[in-house]
Amino acid sequence: VTLSLQTGAQAFLREITLPNNAKVAVLGASGGIGQPLSLLLKNSPLVSRLSLYDIAHTPGVAADLSHIETRASVKGFLGPEQLPECLKGCDVVVIPAGVPRKPGMTRDDLFNTNASIVATLTSACAKHCPEAMICIISNPVNSTIPITSEVFKKHGVYNPKRIFGVTTLDIVRANTFVAELKGLDPARVSVPVIGGHAGKTIIPLISQCTPKVDFPQDQLEKLTGRIQEAGTEVVKAKAGAGSATLSMAYAGARFVFSLVDAMNGKEGVIECAFVKSEETESPYFSTPLLLGKNGIEKNLGIGKISPFEEKMVAEAMSELKASIKKGEEFAKNFK
Repeated sequence: VTLSLQTGAQAFLREITLPNNAKVAVLGASGGIGQPLSLLLKNSPLVSRLSLYDIAHTPGVAADLSHIETRASVKGFLGPEQLPECLKGCDVVVIPAGVPRKPGMTRDDLFNTNASIVATLTSACAKHCPEAMICIISNPVNSTIPITSEVFKKHGVYNPKRIFGVTTLDIVRANTFVAELKGLDPARVSVPVIGGHAGKTIIPLISQCTPKVDFPQDQLEKLTGRIQEAGTEVVKAKAGAGSATLSMAYAGARFVFSLVDAMNGKEGVIECAFVKSEETESPYFSTPLLLGKNGIEKNLGIGKISPFEEKMVAEAMSELKASIKKGEEFAKNFK
């Protein structure tokens, strides 16, 4: 009897803490990234509750998604007064809120608008779900992650293992472009991308690609440049109608699913993300991370890289540090 009670209790505990019970909030759920991201999350058996927040349209988005025949319950929350309720009990919060780039804009041009939005939203997270994993998509990520960290510090609940800048789209693009050039299945290609999430701070480690691939230097430089400027490629193609939303939603969902898998006890889950780091002289840096129950289990570092890649890391430092400092200064003065 004791044995069956024990296993019953274990099964019950597993049911509480284990698969298919992630409570996920999307802040900015009505936007260009937020809607397709919410759709992908609703479609996943890993998610049991989906809380959708925005300053407009969330009741409609939530009603629409709630009709999908998957088990996640969906609820929409509208406006700042409903944000605390949205965040209560969440395990993972994903933040794609903010304004997108238009042609001719850099990610840094979004700073003034998006910095305030991220500071406000993460402040609510620090108050209402301080233990949750925080996944920031809002650009410029190189600054919005330092902002998030400073906000959590202000509230006395900072845990660097739980705050992630989602750079997964850089990895997804690198995998796709390498696969195209080599005639491979992109699902089987894995290219780590380190550094930051803007222009020349995006550093694809083609030398660490699995399967191993080789490119002549001129092709390698062109490929690297395309990965770094892929976001701008989409901004231009959309001709004023926004930036990468669908591929970003895919990449955001991929990161969340990896994180939830790891939180559920799956072993060997590795994703790159822009996080607090001691791997370089930059206080934040993206590298492959081993994910676990409590977020970052282990930073796997940069590993062995080519002289070409080393040069890119060195050249990214000043821009990275400046973007980080800009975010930190903003957060210190944010009321």
